[in-house]
Amino acid sequence: MLADSYGRVATDLRVSLTDRCNLRCAYCMPPEGLDWLPRPELLTDEEVVRLVRIGVTLLGIREVRFTGGEPLLRRGLPGIVAATAALHPRPRTALTTNGIGLARLAPALAEAGLDRVNVSLDTLDPDVFEKLARRRRLDDVLAGLEAAARAGLAPVKVNAVLMRGVNDHEAPDLLDYCLERGYRLRFIEQMPLDAQHGWQRATMVTAEEILDRLGAAHTLTPVGAAGRGSAPAEEFLVDGGPATVGVIASVTRPFCGACDRVRLTADGQVRNCLFAREESDLRGPLRAGADDAEIAERWRAAVAAKLPGHGIDDPGFLQPARPMSAIGG
Repeated sequence: MLADSYGRVATDLRVSLTDRCNLRCAYCMPPEGLDWLPRPELLTDEEVVRLVRIGVTLLGIREVRFTGGEPLLRRGLPGIVAATAALHPRPRTALTTNGIGLARLAPALAEAGLDRVNVSLDTLDPDVFEKLARRRRLDDVLAGLEAAARAGLAPVKVNAVLMRGVNDHEAPDLLDYCLERGYRLRFIEQMPLDAQHGWQRATMVTAEEILDRLGAAHTLTPVGAAGRGSAPAEEFLVDGGPATVGVIASVTRPFCGACDRVRLTADGQVRNCLFAREESDLRGPLRAGADDAEIAERWRAAVAAKLPGHGIDDPGFLQPARPMSAIGG
């Protein structure tokens, strides 16, 4: 198992396949973009599959989520998904994407064994989308959502980040849009993971504000009085259900104590937390000829050192050097 000293066990692996992205979302990177990782530093498809196999067969990983950057930019994605889905025991497979290109790739990904998708959608207004993402691609994202639903990549989940004075008024509209189409919407508090390090708590739209906005249009009833376990989202029945909406309050209502996630960056580094400032290298040993058992032991040691929480509320908190696009969600 991938256990830490606080009794948590990592069973959910987030694998970043690239740091590249075809959008420039304001809460992630500057308009001009970033310097991408040199290709020789990226794990090859075969190296990704080998590390995932070690995680699943030797270390108890039960769910594998492919992230980026934008993972649809990885040409070998369908093959990586197929190799992951063929493992025994078979892990659940998921993809977090901005949706651009999903309309074309959804059938192939479903055939390869992808179980479901999370698609980022922060607005239904083309002009606001362009302001936030600095690209005019809203129609492509909406088409990707529709294609994912048709391909059976269910439940189709939608992730939305609200920015004060930009799209925070759209919370009820986004919920209605998802309810009409059977998508599961989750709002995510903006986190200090932008490359510009411009995040400010005072300007973040909080979970409480999001719920107030939604509550003005719908009746929300908390789901699961016993707690959400390791799930990051607090779920609420909408108007009595069965539809739900979720809020991921990473900043104001942290859930570190039940975290079951571990991350692998596109260049082969283990990260125990989105906000970690330290990483553990697996790419070096892998390329130096280490066997599976040695890599597994290095991975165990990395997770054993996981800190108790992300520390955002600590006076000395510093953002990680890598932005979200280079970490993988």
